[in-house]
Amino acid sequence: MNADPAAMSDAELAARLAEVAGRILLDVRSSGMFTGKALGAAGDATANQFLCHAIRAARPDDGLLSEEEKDDTARCSMSRVWIVDPVDGTREYGEERSDWAVHVGLSVDGTASVGAVALPGLDGGIVLRSDQPATLPEPAAKPRLVVSRTRPAKEAVALAEAIGGELLPMGSAGAKAMAIVRGEAEIYLHSGGQYEWDSCAPIAVAAAHGLHCSRIDGSPMVYNQADTYLPDLLICRPEYAQAALELVASLD
Repeated sequence: MNADPAAMSDAELAARLAEVAGRILLDVRSSGMFTGKALGAAGDATANQFLCHAIRAARPDDGLLSEEEKDDTARCSMSRVWIVDPVDGTREYGEERSDWAVHVGLSVDGTASVGAVALPGLDGGIVLRSDQPATLPEPAAKPRLVVSRTRPAKEAVALAEAIGGELLPMGSAGAKAMAIVRGEAEIYLHSGGQYEWDSCAPIAVAAAHGLHCSRIDGSPMVYNQADTYLPDLLICRPEYAQAALELVASLD
């Protein structure tokens, strides 16, 4: 980093870290030294080392939670906690697909307040940021719901049937969430189990872009908990929120 990371705003730091981690991951992948699961493991370890070292250097007084780092629950008493996923979609990364992401989020008093999501596998790579919201593209006439490639949520399947939508299988949680931000889909409804690092940065970015973000029962997403399991979420264009929440409630 040329600029002093300690002098950057939180959003600038998150975006820069996500961008650089993405480049590191592309370098690891293009080295040809690893394939498949070994590539995923190498990418996770390398990106995690960079992100954790950089965050601790730039924000020494903040807490840190990473999927690839042993959890220090001292963070639970802190107001500001960085929540990162060095490779969201390790399987897709290892398979040399494009639908994987790097998440760098900041929780402030339990709220996903700042975030950057890098999509390095896309042509040229992009970083979506909570401090640079763009106008949402026009929605498709037929709503599109992004779902897991292997385990689409039953609620998402039911919602698609109810509103005449179509399912779009996709890899990482970050890629799915950013598909809504980028206008590639209208709804991301997930119920199959996730953790805080899967959604903190994506929720910060999606909320900044004016999207509805909540648990599938309508309650808020709360971060920096002792138990990091955060099993479900709904990210969608506001006009679909009520239908989605009512559909989920009807399935209980």
